Amino acid sequence: METFDTVILGAGAAGMMCAIHAASRGGRVLIVDHAKAPGEKIRISGGGRCNFTNVGAGARNFLSGNPHFAKSALGRYTPRDFIALVEKHGIAYHEKTLGQLFCDHSAKDIIAMLLDEMARGGCELRLNTTLEKLTKTDAGFDVVLGGDGAADIQCRHVVVACGGKSIPKMGATGLGYQIAGQFGLTVTDTRAALVPLTFGEDVLAGFREIAGVAAEARVSCGKTSFDEALLFTHRGLSGPAILQISSYWREKQPIRIAFLPKDDLFAALCASKRENGRRSIGTALGEILPKRLATYLADRHGWTGTMGEASDKKLAAIASTLQDWEVFPIGTEGYRTAEVTLGGVDTSGLNSRTMEAKAIGGLYFIGEVVDVTGWLGGYNFQWAWSSGWAAGTAIAERLA
Repeated sequence: METFDTVILGAGAAGMMCAIHAASRGGRVLIVDHAKAPGEKIRISGGGRCNFTNVGAGARNFLSGNPHFAKSALGRYTPRDFIALVEKHGIAYHEKTLGQLFCDHSAKDIIAMLLDEMARGGCELRLNTTLEKLTKTDAGFDVVLGGDGAADIQCRHVVVACGGKSIPKMGATGLGYQIAGQFGLTVTDTRAALVPLTFGEDVLAGFREIAGVAAEARVSCGKTSFDEALLFTHRGLSGPAILQISSYWREKQPIRIAFLPKDDLFAALCASKRENGRRSIGTALGEILPKRLATYLADRHGWTGTMGEASDKKLAAIASTLQDWEVFPIGTEGYRTAEVTLGGVDTSGLNSRTMEAKAIGGLYFIGEVVDVTGWLGGYNFQWAWSSGWAAGTAIAERLA
């Protein structure tokens, strides 16, 4: 029987961050993962450059059954704190847009940084290792591991950091939710988030004609909206604005699309009419929007004739349609392409300062497995760093 102070299930962003801080005062930490390499979601994120945080990250950028739950961890371990760690390791980075920070070279730099910090703390990492059994004892927990790191272990603390269901090809499972259920914690309904939206064949047939076209837009669902790019695909709509709104969309709800939302399109169309009334409406729209998109919209809505023939009333109607186009998704692409899982372990059962289960001393849940889901743009990584820090620091303080 091996003995550790802390066993962490999941060698992703949250798990490795927790390991670093749980070992900071001499605690013996074992971190395990069924994957063959640590930080696989870090490696593929941001096109291989890892959007590792967002400088403006705060609780307002997260969805949760309790919108206040994330405030404690995010307020005590901020983007600035993680940036300081990145700079300490000499990792070059840049701000792309909207506060999003990316590595200049490779996401692997972030993984190497975390592994280096873990090694300094004496953390042990076992890969290709599975959890076979977890039992609560008077002294803590008995953990039975299988695979390459097979062992029977006694420990005081167990941290569940094995993520949600998103991107199953990377090994994502519902293990964290099963553990929560085993110990009587509530798990909220889960679904794919930050995911492309799909449409019925009647709409999709047109979208296929303009697959690959991107445009700046404001995409809204209810009272929530995002101003970023959208992308037409063979399966529906994607792009940052669509991924963002997918977290708020529900079945049978429409989304509304406003192209060039900050522009006065009616004034632009009137000016185009004055400049050259002989142009077709489709051609004129092609000077404002991507040409293939302009042609598709003109054909779809029957905007024929020349600009000179179009009345101001018609131009106003065209502008209104372009900035208030309603479409009805029928679903999403699901966990296969989702960046995160919405929902998870109910925060009402967790301590917001320590991430410890209120009813099960020594059991912690961090990262994506918790019902805290961020916007696209580095927010979910910041939640991983902050929640991992909160649990790791709380464990280290207990061991001091």
